[in-house]
Amino acid sequence: MSRLWARFAGLFSSKNFVGADKAGNRYFKRTEELDGIMKEKRWVTFKGEDDPTSIPVEWICWLNGQRKSAPTPEEMAELEARREFIKLNVARLRKEEEERKAKEGKSKATSIGKADGPDLKSFVKQFPDASEGDIIPEASDTQKEVRHARSKETEAEKNMTYRLKQQPLSSEPTGSGESFRPGTWQPPT
Repeated sequence: MSRLWARFAGLFSSKNFVGADKAGNRYFKRTEELDGIMKEKRWVTFKGEDDPTSIPVEWICWLNGQRKSAPTPEEMAELEARREFIKLNVARLRKEEEERKAKEGKSKATSIGKADGPDLKSFVKQFPDASEGDIIPEASDTQKEVRHARSKETEAEKNMTYRLKQQPLSSEPTGSGESFRPGTWQPPT
């Protein structure tokens, strides 16, 4: 019971203000003893609604203990300026990309990074469909050999799938285990 009272009293007496961010959120820390070990507790009080998305990344890292010291206002200003610079560069690059596409004759409706695929419909129309009753010319000897080799491959594949279906489905390894010796495996050289 005294531990509970000590923690409750510690909430009001020993909190130290660490800093605030641009959104007005305030950050605090407190050092307390838990099981003989001094622990630092860190938390945030939100300005207005409790919106965790309003916390900057640097403060999130501090809250989670990923950084020892809290971010300084100078550091926050520098990082904010860098983020704005990156946003401006992205906008400039998008504009340049749109101008380049306009010069090439492409529409501005396509999004950046996505290329148009090939027109397969016109490609397929070039070849007659054998199912429409067209006469297929006689194949040469080499084409016959290739077809024969392919039919042998498909027969082998069918035999393999038949064998796989015949084996029982089990997550346990298979084998006799007679040749197994612990610690004797060596990687191939």
